[in-house]
Amino acid sequence: MEIKRITLPPLASAGEVTTFYSFESGAARSMALSSMAVLLSGRQNATVPVLMIDFDTAAPGLHHTFGRSVERPGLLEYFQACRDHLRLLGRGPAARDDAALARQVLEAVDWEPFVERVDHSRPLYLMRAGCFDDSYGERADQFDWDGLFDACPALFRCFGEFMAQRFAHVLVDARSGRSAAVSICTTLLARRLVAVFTPDQRSLDGLSGVVTRAIEYRCSHEDEQRPLLVYPLPAAIDSADVQRRLQWRRGDQQRALAGYQSVIEQLLRQCYGLARVSLDSYFDEIQLQQIHAVAGAEPLACAADRDGDRFSLERTFATLLDWMTGNYFPWQSHAEVRLCAAIGAARERVGRGAATALSLPLALDLHQLGLLYRDLGRVDEALACFEECTSLRQRLLGDEHADTRASRALLAVLLRQQGRLAEARLLQELLVDDCARLLGTDHPDTLAARAALAATLAQAGEFARALALHEQLIEASERVLGCGHVHTLDRLAGQAQTLARHGEFSRARMVYERVLEGRERLLGGEHEDSLRCVQQLAALLLELGDLANARKLQESVAAARERHAGPDHPSTMQARELLAEIMAAQSDLGGVRGMLELLAKSRERCLGADHPDTITSQTRLASTLSEQGDLDAARRLQQKLVNLREQVPGTDDGHSQDSKMPPARQGHGVEARRLAESAQPAAVRRSGILDAADTGDSLAHKLAQLQELNDQRCEREARALADSLRKSVLRRNVPPLLRLRGVALIKQVYQRSNDKDALLAFAQDEVSALQQALTDAVGGRPVSAQ
Repeated sequence: MEIKRITLPPLASAGEVTTFYSFESGAARSMALSSMAVLLSGRQNATVPVLMIDFDTAAPGLHHTFGRSVERPGLLEYFQACRDHLRLLGRGPAARDDAALARQVLEAVDWEPFVERVDHSRPLYLMRAGCFDDSYGERADQFDWDGLFDACPALFRCFGEFMAQRFAHVLVDARSGRSAAVSICTTLLARRLVAVFTPDQRSLDGLSGVVTRAIEYRCSHEDEQRPLLVYPLPAAIDSADVQRRLQWRRGDQQRALAGYQSVIEQLLRQCYGLARVSLDSYFDEIQLQQIHAVAGAEPLACAADRDGDRFSLERTFATLLDWMTGNYFPWQSHAEVRLCAAIGAARERVGRGAATALSLPLALDLHQLGLLYRDLGRVDEALACFEECTSLRQRLLGDEHADTRASRALLAVLLRQQGRLAEARLLQELLVDDCARLLGTDHPDTLAARAALAATLAQAGEFARALALHEQLIEASERVLGCGHVHTLDRLAGQAQTLARHGEFSRARMVYERVLEGRERLLGGEHEDSLRCVQQLAALLLELGDLANARKLQESVAAARERHAGPDHPSTMQARELLAEIMAAQSDLGGVRGMLELLAKSRERCLGADHPDTITSQTRLASTLSEQGDLDAARRLQQKLVNLREQVPGTDDGHSQDSKMPPARQGHGVEARRLAESAQPAAVRRSGILDAADTGDSLAHKLAQLQELNDQRCEREARALADSLRKSVLRRNVPPLLRLRGVALIKQVYQRSNDKDALLAFAQDEVSALQQALTDAVGGRPVSAQ
C-alpha cells in the first residue's frame, strides 16, 4: 500500500507530550483527549500540528471517534518494528548509551506509515492502537512491554521526545487500570498528565497510586529527572444535583467523608513537597459534567467548534488548556493564569517593536497581577509587579498621571509591609507633595496619601509626627466628607492603630469604639471592615485586662468568620487563635482545648499532618490536655506526633522532642504575617497560650535588618542574624506583633536555606515557650505530664 508522506507546519520549538489517564471511565478520558486535540489543532489559524496516540491496546477507540474504518498499522506494529530492529542491532557492550541506541532505532524505523491524518481542515493526526485484523487481539495480549523496556530503557522517553520534535502536541490515550503500558504512558512519556477520575473512592485511590508512583520514579531515577505536571479532571459530574455535587467535591464533615478536592490537594502537597495547595479556583472552572457524549454515545470532538456556550464541554476543555498550554500549576488561580499569559504575550510583542501600543495594557495587567499577589500574601512577587508597572507608567505617562500615582501608592505600601521604611517614606512624601500640588490638600487622593504616610511614620516609631498627621487628616475628612463617611472612619481606625502601637490603649479603645459604631451603622455588623475592627478592639481589651468583653467580642468574630468563610478559612483560624489566647488569659482550659482542637483539625485538613503549623497546634493541644489532667488523650496525641516524626526522613535532631517535618516551600510565613496584620492594634500583649515576651526597639531594628537581608537575598548574613535572634524573639516580654514578625522572618530564612533541622528545632523552641506561658496562665501549676 502506498503511503503518502506527511508534511507538517514548522515548529519554533519542541512540542509537549501529554498523557490522559483514568483508573476507570475510559470513554470520558478518550472523549476529553479527542476534544482537546481538535481545539489545539485549530489554534493559530489551524496551523498547530497535533498527534493523538491510542495506547489503550486492550480497548482501542480513538479511530472510531474520527470515523477511520480502513485498516492500517498503528502503535502495536510500530513498536514491534522497534523491537525487531533492536534485536537486529543487538544490545552491544554493557556501557553502550541507552539514549543513543534508542535514537538510532527511532531514526531507522519510519514512523509515517503508522500515522494517519484524521481531519483535513486542520493538522490533526492519529496513531491508532494497531491494525485490527484477526490476529490483533492475540498480538496485543502477548506483546511484552516490560521486555522492550528492559532491552532499551530509554526507548519510550526518546520516543516521546522524537514525536514532540515533529508535533506541537502529542496526546497519549493511556489504558485504564494498572499495567506496564500504563507506567510507560504516565511515567516515561509524559511531561503533563491529565488525570480523569469519577465520583468513586476506587477511582480516586487508583489515580493517587499511579500519580505517586510516576513522580517517585522520576525523583529516584537519574535519567528521568524531568518535571511532571498533573492536571486532575473530575468527570461524570451531575450538574443538576447541586447537593450531591458539592458533597462529592467538599465532603461531609458530619459523616466523616472527604471530598475529592481535599484528597487531590493532599496528593499534590505530598508529591510536590508543598506546604499549602488550594484548588478552589481550578475546580470552580474544571468539572466534566455527565452528559450523553461523556458516556461514549457520540463523538463530541468533531463538533467542538459549534459547542461554545457556558454550559458546554468545549468551554471546560478550553479553560483547562489555559493551564496546560502555559505549563501553569493547577493551584494557580485562573485569574493569575490569564494575567500571566497576557503579560507573557505582551512582553513578547513589545520585544518585537510594538512598545508604545502594548506597554500601557501590559502595565495594567501587571497592576492587576500585583493586586492578586498582594491579596494572596505573595509580597515579593507583588512588589516586582508594581515596580515594573510603575516604571512603565512613569516612562509613558509621567509621574503626575493618576495611574502612575496609583501604582506609586501601592508600591509604597508594599515596601512598608516589607520593612523597607526609608524607601516607603520617601515615595509617600513625594506622592503627598504631588497630590497636594495637582489636586489640592483636601482631595481624597491627597488624604489617602497622607494617611499611608502616617502609618509608615508610626511603624518607624515617629509617633508624635504620625499622631499629628492623623489629627489633621481626621479634621479634613470630617470637614470635607462628613463624620460618618467610610473614609473618615478609616482615618479614625488608622489613628487608633497608631495609638495602640504607642501604648495609649485607653485612647485607642475610645477611637475603636467610635469606628465600630460607625461601621456597623454604615456597613453592617458582619462586614469585613466591621469584623476587623471588632477583632482589633478585642485584642486591645485583652491588653487592658477586660477579658469578659474581649471574649464576647472575639466569639462574635469567630462565629461570623465561620458562618461566612467556613471553618478552614485563614481568617477563621486567626479569629480562633485570638479567642484561644483570651480564654487562656481567663484560665479557661476547657475553652482553650476546644479552640485548639478546631485549629488542629482545620490545619491538618488544609496544610497536611506534617506541616509545622499543624504540628504546633497539635503540640499546644497536647500541652492543654496535660494541664487538664487528661493524660491518656495527651499521650495518644503525643505518640501520634512521635510517629509522624519517625515517618519523615532526616528528622533526628535532638532539639525536637515532639515532632518534625520537611520545611514547606511556601505559605508558612504568609500566614504568620497575615496573623500579625490582623492583630495590628496590640503593641504589647498579655502573656498567654499564643504569646511569649518582650524586647523593644533594639529587637525591632534587628528584625528590620533581617527583613532587608532577606529582600536582598544575602543568605549567609541573614542566616547568621536569624540564629542570633532565635532566643530574643521568644522572650516573655516581647510584644506579640514583634514576636510574630520575628518568628515569620526567622522561619523564612530557614525555609530558603532548606534547613529542616533548624526550622523544626525553632518550632519546638516556640512551642516550649508557649507551654510555659500556659503554665503561668493557669496559676503556675506544673504540667501534669511532667
